[in-house]
Amino acid sequence: MKKLLISIALTGLSLHASAEALFNPTQLKQVAEIRQQAMQSPLAYEILTSLTTEIGPRYPGTENDKLAVKWAQDKFNHLGFDKVWLEPANFPDWRRYSESGKIISPSEQPLHLTALGNSVSTPKDGITADVIIFETLEELKAAPIDAAKDKIVFINYRMNRDIDGNGYGPAVQARNSGAVEAAKKGAIGYMMRSVSTSHHRFAHTGGSHYQEGTSKIPTVAIANPDADQVARLIALGNPVKVNINVQAEDLGQGSGFNVIGQFNGAETPEQYVLIGGHLDSWDLGTGALDDGAGVALTMAAAKFINSVQRPKRSIRVVLFAAEELGLWGAKDYAKAHKKELSNIVAAAESDFGADVVYAFESNVSAASLPIVREIAKQLAPLNIEYIGRNKAGGGPDLIPLKNTASIPVFSLHQDGTDYFDYHHTADDTLDKVDPAKLQQNAAAYAVFAFMAADAPYAIRGK
Repeated sequence: MKKLLISIALTGLSLHASAEALFNPTQLKQVAEIRQQAMQSPLAYEILTSLTTEIGPRYPGTENDKLAVKWAQDKFNHLGFDKVWLEPANFPDWRRYSESGKIISPSEQPLHLTALGNSVSTPKDGITADVIIFETLEELKAAPIDAAKDKIVFINYRMNRDIDGNGYGPAVQARNSGAVEAAKKGAIGYMMRSVSTSHHRFAHTGGSHYQEGTSKIPTVAIANPDADQVARLIALGNPVKVNINVQAEDLGQGSGFNVIGQFNGAETPEQYVLIGGHLDSWDLGTGALDDGAGVALTMAAAKFINSVQRPKRSIRVVLFAAEELGLWGAKDYAKAHKKELSNIVAAAESDFGADVVYAFESNVSAASLPIVREIAKQLAPLNIEYIGRNKAGGGPDLIPLKNTASIPVFSLHQDGTDYFDYHHTADDTLDKVDPAKLQQNAAAYAVFAFMAADAPYAIRGK
């Protein structure tokens, strides 16, 4: 794979005549040099190895989160960024201490589960109750009042697998509000099939929410094979009783930092291309895919650009805080920069693992599309297709920015076919990352960011 991707980069150096009107031959040669350097350099993988090995999991508010902030500052400085700084971020501070589960009857069997973020604790010995199954969140909502009285609700919704991860949105609804709907039906606990495509026995965590005026009940996800087991037992027609034990704590408001590094532009440094990822991760794995890869490849991409040519505008890498808990670092970034978000000439976040970028899409003004098409031509040698619908989302941490101002956003779509096998599980570790694929990602971000920063006029949002 690595040899193939390097070959693609080295052979795709042809200059397009139509590009010469916007990007001159010198600029296009620089693009080719950046692309080639990125495809041959292990820098992104080295950064990712450092983060996941020296720090490990980076749950917001923990000591490891603080270590990660210091790590990121040091790494930016080591890479030679012109400016490195911190901006405060606040978030709800929750801790997972212990979790366990088992089937009690018709026979005792272990349940591989994990508490969902923000879950309340059970009593010390857990809760034990009969299970009532629903296939979807909508089915639970439609059930009669008290349908689940004194029971543990189990939603068995199966997430579908697809290259763009389109099954995540429908599946995650049960994670977000399942405990609320279960409590409304009289349940004393809530469990769900993991929001995951994996056949491995790892449970998938993630954020969950309560509603004022509704009882807070413990909320967990169980590994997919265990969900299958519970469903089969229920299908036999006899009562199925389980025990869930969660020990967790709400610590009130926590605080941390967005970590930012910037290479200043040569002509208009106040304008900038924003790339990055989120520095935090869940506590189960080491956050290699979510989102250590995004952190590493965007830091490396900026370095590759600076080593070849300083573009007209700045390249800013933002490592957002507390994304997993609800985009808190991004919300604070949007507030802090509200009056100057118009200085962003392009923005893209990498937060979908480390498989290859297969498509490129924009969400910009019509006047900016000629530049977008020229960027797409220089991404084509990396086997990246241009999607011309101009409706890119740009990444989750860009949502608060987009809600504040009309900024031009881009998506470098990664192959997510296998992403949800590992997402939010203990299996999200460095060995799941292919270095050659990570290099292709870094090359794509470097080409995109350089051309957006060095374009003859500033790209604008819709």
